[in-house]
Amino acid sequence: MKHFLIKYRLQNGSQDTWHQDITEFISALDGDPALQGKIAYRCMKSGSDYYHLATAMDDQAIKALQARAFFSRYTEKTKLVAGGAVDVLPLEIIAETKRTA
Repeated sequence: MKHFLIKYRLQNGSQDTWHQDITEFISALDGDPALQGKIAYRCMKSGSDYYHLATAMDDQAIKALQARAFFSRYTEKTKLVAGGAVDVLPLEIIAETKRTA
Protein backbone atom coordinates (compact mmCIF):
# COMPACT_ATOMS: atom_id res chain seq x y z
CA MET A 1 0.00 0.00 0.00
CA LYS A 2 1.08 3.54 -0.72
CA HIS A 3 0.13 6.41 1.59
CA PHE A 4 0.26 10.15 0.90
CA LEU A 5 -0.40 13.29 2.93
CA ILE A 6 -1.50 16.30 0.88
CA LYS A 7 -1.39 19.57 2.79
CA TYR A 8 -2.04 23.22 1.98
CA ARG A 9 -3.77 26.35 3.24
CA LEU A 10 -7.02 27.53 1.64
CA GLN A 11 -6.12 30.90 0.11
CA ASN A 12 -8.51 31.36 -2.81
CA GLY A 13 -12.22 30.78 -3.21
CA SER A 14 -15.12 29.93 -0.98
CA GLN A 15 -14.75 27.31 1.74
CA ASP A 16 -18.26 26.00 1.01
CA THR A 17 -17.53 25.65 -2.71
CA TRP A 18 -14.23 23.92 -1.97
CA HIS A 19 -15.90 21.48 0.41
CA GLN A 20 -18.41 20.67 -2.34
CA ASP A 21 -15.53 20.06 -4.78
CA ILE A 22 -13.87 17.69 -2.28
CA THR A 23 -17.15 15.81 -1.78
CA GLU A 24 -17.61 15.49 -5.55
CA PHE A 25 -14.08 14.14 -5.95
CA ILE A 26 -14.63 11.53 -3.26
CA SER A 27 -17.97 10.57 -4.86
CA ALA A 28 -16.18 10.13 -8.19
CA LEU A 29 -13.63 7.87 -6.48
CA ASP A 30 -16.37 5.83 -4.85
CA GLY A 31 -18.30 5.59 -8.11
CA ASP A 32 -15.44 4.46 -10.32
CA PRO A 33 -15.62 0.65 -10.67
CA ALA A 34 -11.88 0.37 -11.41
CA LEU A 35 -10.96 2.32 -8.25
CA GLN A 36 -13.54 1.00 -5.75
CA GLY A 37 -11.74 -0.58 -2.83
CA LYS A 38 -8.34 0.39 -4.25
CA ILE A 39 -8.15 4.04 -3.19
CA ALA A 40 -9.04 5.36 0.27
CA TYR A 41 -9.26 9.13 0.66
CA ARG A 42 -10.18 11.44 3.49
CA CYS A 43 -9.95 15.17 3.98
CA MET A 44 -9.59 17.01 7.28
CA LYS A 45 -8.98 20.61 8.24
CA SER A 46 -7.73 22.70 11.11
CA GLY A 47 -8.47 26.38 10.70
CA SER A 48 -7.51 27.21 7.10
CA ASP A 49 -5.09 24.28 6.85
CA TYR A 50 -6.25 21.20 4.95
CA TYR A 51 -4.89 17.68 5.22
CA HIS A 52 -5.85 14.92 2.82
CA LEU A 53 -4.86 11.32 3.50
CA ALA A 54 -4.77 9.12 0.44
CA THR A 55 -4.03 5.41 0.40
CA ALA A 56 -3.66 3.37 -2.77
CA MET A 57 -3.55 -0.42 -2.81
CA ASP A 58 -0.72 -0.45 -5.37
CA ASP A 59 0.96 1.39 -8.24
CA GLN A 60 -1.72 0.21 -10.67
CA ALA A 61 -4.40 1.96 -8.62
CA ILE A 62 -2.34 5.16 -8.65
CA LYS A 63 -1.90 4.96 -12.44
CA ALA A 64 -5.62 4.31 -12.93
CA LEU A 65 -6.47 7.32 -10.75
CA GLN A 66 -4.02 9.58 -12.55
CA ALA A 67 -5.61 8.61 -15.87
CA ARG A 68 -9.04 9.88 -14.78
CA ALA A 69 -10.19 13.31 -15.99
CA PHE A 70 -11.83 13.98 -12.61
CA PHE A 71 -8.43 13.55 -10.92
CA SER A 72 -6.77 16.09 -13.23
CA ARG A 73 -9.57 18.62 -12.63
CA TYR A 74 -9.40 18.12 -8.87
CA THR A 75 -5.61 18.47 -8.81
CA GLU A 76 -5.85 21.76 -10.69
CA LYS A 77 -8.59 23.05 -8.37
CA THR A 78 -6.47 22.10 -5.36
CA LYS A 79 -3.53 24.12 -6.70
CA LEU A 80 -5.86 27.05 -7.37
CA VAL A 81 -7.44 27.16 -3.90
CA ALA A 82 -4.01 26.73 -2.31
CA GLY A 83 -2.42 29.55 -4.29
CA GLY A 84 -0.06 27.01 -5.86
CA ALA A 85 1.45 25.88 -2.54
CA VAL A 86 0.51 22.20 -2.20
CA ASP A 87 2.74 19.65 -0.48
CA VAL A 88 2.35 15.97 -1.36
CA LEU A 89 4.29 13.80 1.04
CA PRO A 90 4.67 10.05 0.60
CA LEU A 91 4.30 8.37 3.99
CA GLU A 92 5.77 5.13 5.26
CA ILE A 93 3.93 3.32 8.05
CA ILE A 94 6.32 2.21 10.77
CA ALA A 95 3.73 0.55 13.03
CA GLU A 96 -0.05 0.63 13.47
CA THR A 97 -2.90 -0.82 15.47
CA LYS A 98 -4.59 -3.99 14.27
CA ARG A 99 -7.81 -2.11 13.49
CA THR A 100 -8.10 1.36 12.02
CA ALA A 101 -11.02 3.65 12.80
